[in-house]
Amino acid sequence: MEEFINDGDIIELLDTSKNPSPSRVREIIARAGELKGLGPEEAAVLLQVEDPELNDEICSAAHDIKNAIYGNRLVMFAPLYTSNYCSNNCLYCGFRRDNRTLKRVALTNEEIAEEVRILESQGHKRLLMLCGEQKGRKAFDSFIEAIEIAYGTMTDRGGEIRRINVEVAPQDIEGFKRLKQANIGTYVLFQETYHHDTYRIMHPAGQKADYLWRLTAMDRAMEAGIDDVGIGALFGLYDYKFEVLGLLSHAMHLDQKFGVGPHTISVPRLEPALNAPAAIKPPNPVSDADFKRIVAVIRMAVPYTGMILSTRERPEVRREVFKVGISQISAGSRTNPGGYHSGNEGMDDAAQFNLGDTRTLDEVILDISQEGHIPSFCTACYRLGRTGKDFMDLAKPGLIRKFCRTNAIMTYQEYLSDYASEETKRVGEELVRRLIKKTKKAGTRKLLEERLARIKNGERDLYI
Repeated sequence: MEEFINDGDIIELLDTSKNPSPSRVREIIARAGELKGLGPEEAAVLLQVEDPELNDEICSAAHDIKNAIYGNRLVMFAPLYTSNYCSNNCLYCGFRRDNRTLKRVALTNEEIAEEVRILESQGHKRLLMLCGEQKGRKAFDSFIEAIEIAYGTMTDRGGEIRRINVEVAPQDIEGFKRLKQANIGTYVLFQETYHHDTYRIMHPAGQKADYLWRLTAMDRAMEAGIDDVGIGALFGLYDYKFEVLGLLSHAMHLDQKFGVGPHTISVPRLEPALNAPAAIKPPNPVSDADFKRIVAVIRMAVPYTGMILSTRERPEVRREVFKVGISQISAGSRTNPGGYHSGNEGMDDAAQFNLGDTRTLDEVILDISQEGHIPSFCTACYRLGRTGKDFMDLAKPGLIRKFCRTNAIMTYQEYLSDYASEETKRVGEELVRRLIKKTKKAGTRKLLEERLARIKNGERDLYI
């Protein structure tokens, strides 16, 4: 197992990048606009900027970079928790082993199917499946079975789950091969904090206490054939500037070793959780302004990666960071097993953390539609083999945008036809008309109009 995070190097880099000149900052902003990414040294400079005008320029550049790569679409998904039993004792998590107040739940197969049916009836096509981390093969076998159940559960009006990403405890190579065989999309795992001493403090017991085993999980996943992986840090545990550089170092390691950087980077921020001391009182709280800069700098440094934002954040914060780099979002989420069936019941005594955005999927879609974003349920890249290096070959030069936009509009039309409220449908249909009108290439516009007509006539799951 290879150690590639050096705390001293990152801290020194942050120290030497303090008080950058405006000319240096603008030089880096201009370089980021070439869509080739930034190194940790350049990102460190941007993280040190305090001048409001320069920060506005950073955010404006990040907005342009995101649109150049992915356009103005936002991919929608929902998390599905199958269990909150956990052998770890992480100080920031409601699922922690020593939380005696938490109501422990492990869903049965039928309960998992019922959760999936509810999500499908709302219009979801993409899931992130996750559970507490438990030792032993039995728990992992149950999780593999849960994936099969979710894929096999169908409802009316085209209700189906087309792609499942997973967040599950680090595996050995054989375990990752089983996940690959289960037809997962992206394997997601957060290091939580890249700072070694903080990691030891926050993970006092359980298999998660092994920093290096967790850090190298993506290497094993790649070696097992999973070519789309997602990394993340939990902001608020340690200095956010250090964590950003840790994420970028991780991304560079994967790109250099496998020729494929992370498919996604997640940016969760600490939210209160039941009996979780570090979540109730974050050691290094991150302001809304700093959080926006985190998103902008990561977008500039790793322009090809999808950036994920959960419902931890309040609606007003989500609107702001959508503008500077986020490309995937959860909506209508529940963080307690069985939460979609029970509604708000159990959220206080069985959830992993508190939610900042409790709106329904339809309310979120109405909001982002009014902001001009395209809600997307697209899963085409996974199903056509545009993953790993094939995806990066399209994403890095900005060519993936032509697929993303068209497929997003088609899946959006499916949602409008099958699940949208009257107000959302009215707003959405007008947005689709504007998007068709703005489609510059005549051939693409003709294809889009033809496919949308077929969807309105009852066909589903059309993509390019």
